[in-house]
Amino acid sequence: MKIDWAALGSVFGVSLVVTVALVGLFTLGIVGLSKQEQARTAQANGSSASALPARVGAYACFALCAGAVAYGISLIVA
Repeated sequence: MKIDWAALGSVFGVSLVVTVALVGLFTLGIVGLSKQEQARTAQANGSSASALPARVGAYACFALCAGAVAYGISLIVA
């Protein structure tokens, strides 16, 4: 049995980068939802802050996460 260490290292590197990127993207979505709640609270106190950009950004981050997961699953199944 011969192990291709270069291929194993390549798979490890790509997996690490994709994992960190996916977790970072999901974290940005959570932060966006948090900003949405802050904007709602500020709006209730009389400020003119809008919650729409935070909500749209958060949903976009979650959609990209879902797309990346779906792409990964399609790679595994194919």
